[in-house]
Amino acid sequence: DLLFITADHGNDPTTASTAHARENVPVLVFGSAVRTGNTIGHRATFADLGATVAEWFGLEFRGTGTSFLMQVLR
Repeated sequence: DLLFITADHGNDPTTASTAHARENVPVLVFGSAVRTGNTIGHRATFADLGATVAEWFGLEFRGTGTSFLMQVLR
């Protein structure tokens, strides 16, 4: 099993908009197969999480993200 803990998209606190913005979103990954003390670094898109979950379940991902599964597994 894998557990992903994250947050909603960040909003730019300097604007009145609630649209997706420049703020980063934390992602924590837990599970017996997860390498400890590891970091996935700054990702290009939040869609990387969707790509990672799809790969874990062996599903095709048709979005714009790139899986980071191999970075977190032992």
